Amino acid sequence: MHNPSMAASQKLYAALFHVLLLSLFPLNAKSSARTQAEALLQWKSTLSFSPPPLSSWSRSNLNNLCKWTAVSCSSTSRTVSQINLRSLNITGTLAHFNFTPFTDLTRFDIQNNNVNGTIPSAIGSLSKLTHLDLSVNFFEGSIPVEISQLTELQYLSLYSNNLSGIIPFQLANLPKVRHLDLGANYLENPDWSNFSMPSLEYLSFSLNELTAEFPHFITNCRNLTFLDLSLNKFTGQIPELVFTNLGKLETLNLYNNSFQGNIPSSIGQLKHLEKLDLRNNALNSTIPPELGLCTNLTYLALAGNHLSGELPLSLSNLAKIADMGLSDNSLSGEISPTLISNWTKLISLQVQNNSFSGNIPPEIGKLTMLQYLFLYKNTFSGSIPPEIGNLKELLSLDLSENQLSGPLPRPLWNLTNLQTLNLFSNNINGKIPPEVGNLTMLQILDLNTNQLHGELPQTISNITSLTSINLFGNNLSGRIPSDFGKYMPSLEYARFSYNRLCGEGEGLSQCPTTDSSKSSKDNKKVLIGVIVPVCGLLVIATIFAVCYVSEKTNCLMKRPKLPRMVRVPSQ
Repeated sequence: MHNPSMAASQKLYAALFHVLLLSLFPLNAKSSARTQAEALLQWKSTLSFSPPPLSSWSRSNLNNLCKWTAVSCSSTSRTVSQINLRSLNITGTLAHFNFTPFTDLTRFDIQNNNVNGTIPSAIGSLSKLTHLDLSVNFFEGSIPVEISQLTELQYLSLYSNNLSGIIPFQLANLPKVRHLDLGANYLENPDWSNFSMPSLEYLSFSLNELTAEFPHFITNCRNLTFLDLSLNKFTGQIPELVFTNLGKLETLNLYNNSFQGNIPSSIGQLKHLEKLDLRNNALNSTIPPELGLCTNLTYLALAGNHLSGELPLSLSNLAKIADMGLSDNSLSGEISPTLISNWTKLISLQVQNNSFSGNIPPEIGKLTMLQYLFLYKNTFSGSIPPEIGNLKELLSLDLSENQLSGPLPRPLWNLTNLQTLNLFSNNINGKIPPEVGNLTMLQILDLNTNQLHGELPQTISNITSLTSINLFGNNLSGRIPSDFGKYMPSLEYARFSYNRLCGEGEGLSQCPTTDSSKSSKDNKKVLIGVIVPVCGLLVIATIFAVCYVSEKTNCLMKRPKLPRMVRVPSQ
């Protein structure tokens, strides 16, 4: 039989139970927040240096944890969800950081501090962590395997520390990680066959101690937009699958390794590629014409390889290119005007130390954004095109060690932003015109070993920023301008020998009228003939002698590993 009074009592008891239960939640949250606050205060007390922004971390402010500097709380639990201590100059370790109370922590960021010691294995207890950044610190030891327990992790950066040992293959157990940066450490190869990280979008192993061939697992990371394996000791060929599978790549850095063979023609499939850096490897093919299909390229660096042949005309399609580095190869042929005409956004063109020949195309004058033009150590011939005077933004021009002839073009002196002008070791003739004084920003002027004649113009004294001038080995005559050196406080090196100059320019020693003259004043601004190289040889010989006598030849034979410099965080 139904008892109304008993039913009413049961409803009352149930309501009271729910009220009591709900009233406990704030207490639990407050208790948990207090535990977290005490844990942070305990860690702060162990720091060698605690920056002023952490003054809010105090016992007098214990109940306002969510208002502490660098701390964010969950709006529901009112417990800590993020700790962001980036770039606060914190000095200490994580050895006394109690991670246990921080059960809701999703972000832990201490990038760019002075935290040292090892990475505690207890960090693996932060089960909700999605963002872990310990980069640009001084952590040492190995990467704790326990990081692989952070299965919610999406961002992991240990960049620029002193970590060593084998990369734990267990990191492949992080199913959601999209950003993985282990660069700038001393890490060694794991068994790459145990790796599988298909969710990766950003991967950097740069500047470590990694060897052997290209890690094959990377070719299955089809979502990669950024890949950096530079500054390691990788060998073998670059797998073609890098270019066929990784169609989303925007940045590919493989420079300073020992990769061999050719650049695969499938590189043309990287339609989104903006930066390609293969510098300083042992690549020995021609440049594939398919590279011209990468029309989004803004940065191309192939320097320091064994590439040969001519530049494919398809590279003219790279209309967005801003930085072109092809130096120190065996490239040959002429530089086509078609290529030059389309590279209108080019800021830096470096093709030095190759075997390019023919004339410097006048179309180079269309590259009006150029700041750096390095064509030295080739076999370019003909005269310097006057159109080069259109490059108003040019800061550095180096055409030295070619076979250029003819006079200096007058538009050259319109380059008023120029800081370096190197034209030495050519067959340039004619006079140095008075307009040279227009180059008031010039710091280095080197015209040595040409066929210049005539007098030095008085206006050369207008270039008060000069630190070095070398006119050695020409047919210059007359007097050095009387006030030369007087208005050049920054001048450190001047060489006029093997000319027919004379005079007593103020601030300089008197030049000998013939090369057999044995009288010369000592002057810190004028270094004549062989004095500097002879002194240099004597210094080197003395160092060798001292090392030999003291039985310390290792000082020359073995380079010690120096402490790693703090680097700018990778983006």
